[in-house]
This record gives sequence, structure tokens and C-alpha cells, in this order.
Amino acid sequence: METAVPLRWRETTSAERRTLIAAGLGWMLDAYDVMLYSLVLAALVREFGISKSAAGLLNTLTLLASAAGSIAIGILADRYGRRRMLSASILIYSFATFACGLSQTILELAIFRFLLGLGMGGEWNSGAALVAETWPAKWRGRALGIVQSSWAVGYALAAVTAGVLLARSGWRWVFFVGVFPALVVLWIQRGVPEPEVWKRQAQARSQEPRDDRPGLWRRHGRNLAVLLLMNTFGMFAWWGLFTWIPAYLELPIAQGGRGFPLAGTTWFLLVLNLAGMLPGYLLFGVLADRYGRKRSLVVYLVAAALLVPWLAMARRPGMILVAACLVAFFGTGFFTGSGIVGSELFPTSIRATALGASYNVARGLSAFAPFLIGAIGQAHGLAGAFLLCGLAFALAALSAAFLPETRGTVIA
Repeated sequence: METAVPLRWRETTSAERRTLIAAGLGWMLDAYDVMLYSLVLAALVREFGISKSAAGLLNTLTLLASAAGSIAIGILADRYGRRRMLSASILIYSFATFACGLSQTILELAIFRFLLGLGMGGEWNSGAALVAETWPAKWRGRALGIVQSSWAVGYALAAVTAGVLLARSGWRWVFFVGVFPALVVLWIQRGVPEPEVWKRQAQARSQEPRDDRPGLWRRHGRNLAVLLLMNTFGMFAWWGLFTWIPAYLELPIAQGGRGFPLAGTTWFLLVLNLAGMLPGYLLFGVLADRYGRKRSLVVYLVAAALLVPWLAMARRPGMILVAACLVAFFGTGFFTGSGIVGSELFPTSIRATALGASYNVARGLSAFAPFLIGAIGQAHGLAGAFLLCGLAFALAALSAAFLPETRGTVIA
């Protein structure tokens, strides 16, 4: 066991701080825009008279689009820069979220959710590559943990926004406020530098036009396949659970829910994010820098698999909250490890594309989780459907066991 070097903010460079803030804001606002849908899901079911499976299918479309967006924007980020593509991704998902509020039919909503997914997919790999290539190996795990933890903050902000606006203005205004993340792009374009390692690689490519990427893909294909498999199972579990938890809490007991009032659901989700997801993300970075990426991944995923049945069986509000927070801690926190390992496994010339393939293609492959959990929940209740998510976490843990250890990797 190695001793992790303490992370001291005052010892970091201006470039390190700015890239961390930019990637964190991008991911936080991504979560804010994407999770607004889950928070208004019960209202959409009532207004449009759609089934749980149809409502889940709309989120499936978003996840499928994220796979396409991650590949396209990842390729562009490897060629034209991380900062530029991070900005483009934020603009896409911000304006697509606003457009969701204009929807008059389910088809229109589906189209705008698909466009949102394109931006959502490209944001993550651009931001993760930006941070990984700027921060040193001794702090990289914690830096990416901070970036990942911003998802919980964005989700919590979305819960508060939805809770306030649903009670006063209706679900359309929940989507309208999702355009504000576009303002962050102005600062990113002015104040965030491209990583030096990417600029050196881009310069070398311009001087030596021979493309060595096909050989790199062959050499790293096995690790990419294993990481993709782990992410696919983990994301199936995550999207299956967290797309439906807000509706599960709010729907009447007769419809398989828990009958929480809107205000109760809002507070529940706020606690879930700040006491479950946020520390799960942050602690993973600390553990990964101290004990290794692979070991931390397996522990987190096994714990999540064992805790899901407890959540499914819980009936008292306090017990549901405790179980959900623990599932969120482990079942969300492991995504920090995915970003760290993906950043350290692949070379600079294919890093953003490989990150997109391993993370957002997994979103596409797991995209039917909201639909499938909704369909099973329609027939047998959402609590029973959640057990399938526990199995998916277990399969993700098994996949993680085949990853190499990457702690200490120097990105140059």
C-alpha cells in the first residue's frame, strides 16, 4: 500500500484549477439538465397519459443518443481540442433542454431528448480528458472524483428546481430554466487552456501525418472491451434505479409507489444526492489514490449489488432513505473509477474517443434499462423490478476484476 499525497489546492497550478472547475461545472450542469426529466416523470405520465414503459423509453432515447454523441464529439475532441468540444456539448444539451419545455406531443419531446443526449454524451469524455491530461498522477484520482461528484450537486439542484417550479408553474418551466448552463461556455472559452500534452500531440501529428491510431486501437482493444462491459452493467443498474426512484417515491401505493408528497420527494432526493452520491464520488478518488483503482471498483460494485435488495424491500420512509443513500454512495461512486481508469488506460491521441466509447457507448448499450424496469414495474411493481439492477451491479463487479491496475500512470 502506498501513502496518498495530500491534495492541497494552493499547491495546484492555475491551469489545473481552471480545468477542474470547467469540467466540474460541465458535468454538474449536464446532470442538472438530464435529470430534470426523471424529476417531472410523474407529471408527464399524468399529462400525456403514457405508460411506465413508454415513459422509460423516452429516457432510453436520450441514452442511445449519448452513445452517438460521445463517439462523434470524442473524435472531434481528439483532433480539435478538449475545451472547444466541451463548450459545444454544453451548448447542445442546454438548448435541447429548453426546447423540451416547448413540446406539445410525445414525439416532439422524444426528438428534443435525443438532441439533449448528443450533447450529454460528448461533455463527459471532453471534460474527463481535459482534467486527466492536466493533473499529475499523484492527485488525478481525487481530481476526477471532484469532477464526478459535481453530478450529485447538479442532480440536487435539479431536484430543488423541479420541486419549486412544479408546485408553482408546471413542468414546462422546469425545462425552460435548463438553458442557463449555456452561459458557462463564455467563461470556458476565455479562461480554460487546452492541456499541454494534447497540444504537443496535435503538433506532432501535424508534422508527422502518418496515423498510428489503428495500431493503438488494436493494442488497447481488450482493455476497452472490459471497461465497456463494466460500464454497461453498472449503467444499466444506475439508470434503471435512478430514472425511476423519483416516480417510485411519488406514485400512489396502489400503483406500486410509496405515496410520498411532492415536497417529501424533493427533500428525499436532496438528501440522497448530498449524503449518498456526493461523498461516494469523493471518497472513491481518495481510496483509489491510496489502495488502487481496481480494488476500489470491485468493492464499490459488490456493495451496491448487496444493498439493492434492501432498498427494494424497505417500506418505512426512514429505511427507504437510508437504503437509497447507501446504494447511491456505492452504485454512483464507482463512476469516478471508470473515469480514472479510462483516462489512464489510453494514450492521448485516442483518449477522448476511447473514454466516449467506454462510457457513453455503455450508456447506449444500457439504454433499455429505464424501459425494461418500467415495463417490469408496470407488471410486477417497481420494487421487484429494482432487483434486476442489483444483479447488474454484481456483473459489473465481476467485469471490473479483469481490469489492470493503473495507479501511478504518468500521462505524457
